[in-house]
Amino acid sequence: MNNRFLNVLWVLMLAGCAGDLDQGLTPGLEDMGEPIADMRVDAGDSADSGADLPVLEPDMTPDTAPDMTEEPEPCSTRIWYGESWIRPERPTTYDDVQGKVTWDGVCQVDGAGNGFAELSNGWKPYFEGRSCVIGFEYSGACEDVPTSCRTRIGYGPSWMAPANHPNRFDDVQGVVTWEGTCRAAGGDSAARLSNGWDPHFQGGGACDLAFRYEQCGGLFHNPVIRADCPDPGILKDGDRYYLTCTHTGGPGLFPIYTSTDLVNWSRDASILAERPGWANDRFWAPEIHKVDEGLYVAYYTASTRSNNRLSIGAATASSPLGPFTDIGEPLIYDPNPGVIDAHYFRASDGKRYLTWKRDGNAVGARTPIFLQEVAADGVTLSGPVSTILTNDRTWEGAVVEGQWIVEKDGYFYLFYSGNGYASPSYGVGIARATSVRGPYTKASSPILRSNGQWDGPGHGAILPGPSGDWVHVYHAWQKGRVGQSPGRQVLVDRVTWSEGWPQMLGAPSRRSQPMP
Repeated sequence: MNNRFLNVLWVLMLAGCAGDLDQGLTPGLEDMGEPIADMRVDAGDSADSGADLPVLEPDMTPDTAPDMTEEPEPCSTRIWYGESWIRPERPTTYDDVQGKVTWDGVCQVDGAGNGFAELSNGWKPYFEGRSCVIGFEYSGACEDVPTSCRTRIGYGPSWMAPANHPNRFDDVQGVVTWEGTCRAAGGDSAARLSNGWDPHFQGGGACDLAFRYEQCGGLFHNPVIRADCPDPGILKDGDRYYLTCTHTGGPGLFPIYTSTDLVNWSRDASILAERPGWANDRFWAPEIHKVDEGLYVAYYTASTRSNNRLSIGAATASSPLGPFTDIGEPLIYDPNPGVIDAHYFRASDGKRYLTWKRDGNAVGARTPIFLQEVAADGVTLSGPVSTILTNDRTWEGAVVEGQWIVEKDGYFYLFYSGNGYASPSYGVGIARATSVRGPYTKASSPILRSNGQWDGPGHGAILPGPSGDWVHVYHAWQKGRVGQSPGRQVLVDRVTWSEGWPQMLGAPSRRSQPMP
């Protein structure tokens, strides 16, 4: 007998439907040859017999029958505190609390000049400086919470509010950040936010801003890799990200880091266990790419043993963690004066391309970036070589390099770095074209440059993060420490899009922001 069917019948009978049953269902049941009251679910019933369902006994009433509806999980809140939180001795930067906890976005300042927030549960987290950054993640049966990420920007008492703006805050869908620079604006001050807003404040250095993030995930702050790791390249394969960077010492050549969130990284392997027979030194700017199913190619720069000219090398593997086998000779060799910074790109039409830069700055010449089609094996080049970019803007100085191509909304976007890497003038420019071979039109100014926290940002990878937001993973020097320890650290910041162009108004950042 099907117990699931019997349970349904008992519910109908106990709910007062006996009259309906008398008109047709009851005779059919009597014909089954056994009294309904004697039917039970035995422990030996098969898995698909409904044995996991509650059994309704014949003397049950609707009030005493088992409640088969699941109770929702009670509301709980995870409170994330920004990087300047003055915290007690503890391993985490968050608290888990039962019930809903929130905050109005007002950051008050105490007599010592530290900010503090008054949360709805009575807590008062304190922060160094005059700004509070807090994130709230709600789970369970919480009422009146946003269904997607939302930012509240709280403005301090010196904010010069626009007309007809009664609140001292703005609520914005998505993530809005501030990289922390409070710039002079006449006798007043202003802060440029990542969404392009420019709130002004009375007096100099008066940019008192607070940020409340709801349902945006956890918080992080840069750098995400504190070691010297220049020229980071990123591959996303499955649910993991693979990062590699210029070799600066240690075992193996070109470390491989892995992560599921672009923030927490572990070093798991190296591209090469030892230098290839053809290569001498200057092992720079590696990138790992999946060029075909089950085939990965690591491209890198190295000088040749024969004449010490910089060339493009390649190694192949069946896994992004290797082991990689070098192809045994330079993939691209141009001794006059040498080539560096290979980048692989696959267009939406399926065609594959390799780009690289001529190292003209080494001999006082221009530094064009070239593009050529490559086969599915990732190492067989064919067809014409196109020049897609060269240094012709003042800010670029003698160099363009570190290119990365993104295809989006009918355009090919060419991100590139300009000027000398060991200089605060190093930065990131952008050009776009409707054909991968160009012509490319450059934006009027770089989208990423030095600020009050970081120097010489550049040479990285652009891709969607786990949240779906576009991000740039790149390197930068700590402010005032170009060419010094700890070297070029890895940063992650959001890329936003406005009128067909990317922008990075909230970068390079050190302040806390939602996970990428």
